[in-house]
Amino acid sequence: MISKFSFSENTVGFILSGRVDDTIIEKFQSEILDKLESFDKINLYLEDNGIDSFSLSAIFNEIQFKMSHANRFSKIVLVTDRTWIKFCGDIEGLFMGAEVTSFTTEKRLDAMNWIAA
Repeated sequence: MISKFSFSENTVGFILSGRVDDTIIEKFQSEILDKLESFDKINLYLEDNGIDSFSLSAIFNEIQFKMSHANRFSKIVLVTDRTWIKFCGDIEGLFMGAEVTSFTTEKRLDAMNWIAA
């Protein structure tokens, strides 16, 4: 499941839970592309709210999308308590033209402040 929200004009946020598959990733990408129509660069807030699993095709689709739009992101933040998701974000950050960081769910408000600053 995916829930979308926005707390600043150039920032889009998603709360993800359950199984993340191609359908979820397509919704995710569509929302990002809509935001990119209005802004040269955007910020992306991603929060893990009980992600069960990722389909392999969803992972590849998501990586390919972010890499093809890498120069269009200013900041990306991951909010999660899971080390493996944080690690994936750290690896992704090596290839992105954006600042990428993570916060624990306890520090969710700090993450929101960081992404909106």
